[in-house]
Amino acid sequence: MPPRSLIGTRLPMLRLAVRKLPAQQNHLGIFLWNTCGHSKFISARRYATPSGEERSFKGQLYNSTAQRLQREREEQSRLAKQRNIGVGAQTFSVAFIILSCTAFGYWLGSYYPAPLPITSTVSLSTVKTLEHNTVRTNLEAAWVDFRNIVGKENVSTEPGDLHSHAGSEWSSHPSLPGDVPFAVVRPATTQEVSEIMKICHRRRIPVTPYSGGTSLEGHFAATQGGICIDFSRMDKILKLNKEDLDVIVQPAVGWEHLNEELADEGLFFPPDPGPGAMIGGMVGTGCSGTNAYRYGTMRDWVLSLTVVLADGTIIKTRQRPRKSSAGYDLTRMFIGSEGTLGLVTEAVLKVTVKPTTTSVAVSSFPTVRDAANCVFRVVGAGVPIAAIEILDDVQMKCINLAGSTTKQWKEAPTLFFKFAGTPTAVKEHVEIVRKLATATGSQTFEFARNRDEAEELWSARKEALWSVMAQKKSPTDHVWTTDVAVPISRLPEIIELTKKDIKDSGLTGSIVGHVGDGNFHSIILYNDEDKDVVDSVVHRMVKRAIEMEGTATGEHGVGLVKRDYLEHEIGKDAVDAMRKLKQAFDPLCLLNCDKIVRATKPKPGEIAEW
Repeated sequence: MPPRSLIGTRLPMLRLAVRKLPAQQNHLGIFLWNTCGHSKFISARRYATPSGEERSFKGQLYNSTAQRLQREREEQSRLAKQRNIGVGAQTFSVAFIILSCTAFGYWLGSYYPAPLPITSTVSLSTVKTLEHNTVRTNLEAAWVDFRNIVGKENVSTEPGDLHSHAGSEWSSHPSLPGDVPFAVVRPATTQEVSEIMKICHRRRIPVTPYSGGTSLEGHFAATQGGICIDFSRMDKILKLNKEDLDVIVQPAVGWEHLNEELADEGLFFPPDPGPGAMIGGMVGTGCSGTNAYRYGTMRDWVLSLTVVLADGTIIKTRQRPRKSSAGYDLTRMFIGSEGTLGLVTEAVLKVTVKPTTTSVAVSSFPTVRDAANCVFRVVGAGVPIAAIEILDDVQMKCINLAGSTTKQWKEAPTLFFKFAGTPTAVKEHVEIVRKLATATGSQTFEFARNRDEAEELWSARKEALWSVMAQKKSPTDHVWTTDVAVPISRLPEIIELTKKDIKDSGLTGSIVGHVGDGNFHSIILYNDEDKDVVDSVVHRMVKRAIEMEGTATGEHGVGLVKRDYLEHEIGKDAVDAMRKLKQAFDPLCLLNCDKIVRATKPKPGEIAEW
C-alpha cells in the first residue's frame, strides 16, 4: 500500500484528468472525486473493458486521455489540410483568372488590332528603340541553322574575315570596333538567302549585305552587329537573251567580267564605276561612272530584280519587256536603296550593241575654269561624246608619282574625252573637239590612233583613286573619297572653291569630275591628327553643293556618311517618308540598319552644324 504522501501528490493530476474525461465517464469521475476527497486509502480496483479484458483504473484513465489527444491531433491535421487545400484552390483560382483575362485580351487584341499609324511619314523622334537580339547564345544557335543551310565551310567567324567585311582602307567611314559582324555567311542561291533571312527575322538578328566591297560611304559597316551576307558565291551569268538585248546575272558578277563575256557577242553593259564593283552593289548605290554622260546611270539599265525581303519573302519586281506601266515601279525603288529594303539576288540588265570604234583624246588647260569652258562648248555643239572627265593638276601629279601608267603626264587640269561610233564618225568628232579645245586655251591635245593607245590614255582616269592612295606616308594615313553633283553651270565655281579650301587646309587632295553631268569627286589624304580638318573640308564641300541646288552624292550613295545631309537637300518630310518606306518593308530594321536614314537618335554633337 503506497504512503499517503504519494496519494496526496497525485491528487491534482487526478483532478485535472477527471475534468477532461469524456461525458460518458462522468459517473466514474464523480465517484473518484468523492472517494479521493476522503483521507482514506482506497485500494486499486479493476474494471472490465469493452473487449472484456480487465484493466486497472489508472490504465483506463491514461488510455482515455491518449485517445482524446489522438482525436485532437487528427482534427487539427484535418483542419490544416482544409486550409492548405483552400490556399491552393485560391492560388489556382487567381492564376486561372489571370490566364483567362490574358487569353481574352489577346483574342480581343487580335480581333480588334491596334489601329495603324495614320501619318504618311515617320519622324525620327517617334522611332522606338531597336529590339535586335545579338546576345551570344542567340547568335551561336543561329550559326547552327546557317551551317545547315549553306554548309559549315560557308559560315566564317575568323577575325580576319570579319574585319575585312566591316570596312576598307578606301572608305570615308573609318571602321569602328562595334562595326564587326558575328559571322560571314555565303549563300549560293536565292532560296538559301531566303532561308537565312527567315532565321534572322525569327531571331531578330540584323543583316549587312556585301558584294564587291568597293563602296566608299560606310555602306557595309555592321553597326548593329549581327551577320554579314557575302554574295561572292552568287557570281554567275545565268542567261543572255541576245535577241532581246538583256542578260540575267547574280549579284556578285563584276561589271568588268560581264563586259568581257558580252564582248564575244558584240554587246556591252555601259555603267562603269570603279574597278572591282559588282552588280549587287551597283544596284544598291545606283552607281554610274564615266559613261553616264551618254548612256545614263544604273537606273537606266536595270529591267527587273529578284529580291529577298526582310522576312525571307522572295519577290520579282517585273518581267523582261523594255517598258511596263503595271503598278508601282518596284525595280527603281530598290535601286539606290543600299540593301535597306531587300537583298538583290538576281538582276535582269539591259545591254546594248558595242560601238564598232572607240577612241580617246586628252587635252590639258591652264585652269579648271578653262577646262570647264571647253566642256560647255563641246556640249553646246551637240557632239555625241561617250564620256568627258576632268582631272586637276594635283591628280595628274599623283598619277605621275605613282607610275601607274607608262606615260608621263602634264601636271595641269586635264580633260579626257571618250568617243564611240563608226570610224568615220569618231574621226569627225575628234576633230571638232580639238578645234573647240584650242579655242578655249588648250595647252596640249593628244588623241589615240588605235585601241592600245586609247586604253593607255584612259587608264590614267581609272587609276585616279589608287594613285592618290599610293602617296600615303605612314600607316596612320587615310584617304577620304567623296562626291557631290551640281547643275552643270555651277561646276567650275564649286571645283575652284573646293580646290582652294583643300589647299588652305594644308591637306593633299585631288579633284576628279564627270564634267558632262556636273558630278565630281574629291580624294583627300589625311592623318589621324587631321580628322577634324578633313571633316570640316568635306562638310563645307557638301554644304556648298546643296546650296547650289545640287546633291550630297552624285553616285557614291548615302551610307552612313551622307545621311544627315538628306534633310538639307530634300527636306525633313521627304526623309521621314523614306523612313516610313523603310518601316513598311523592314519593320524590325534588320537590313543594313542605320544606312540612308537614321534608325536611332544621334548623340549630342554627332551631327555637324549647318
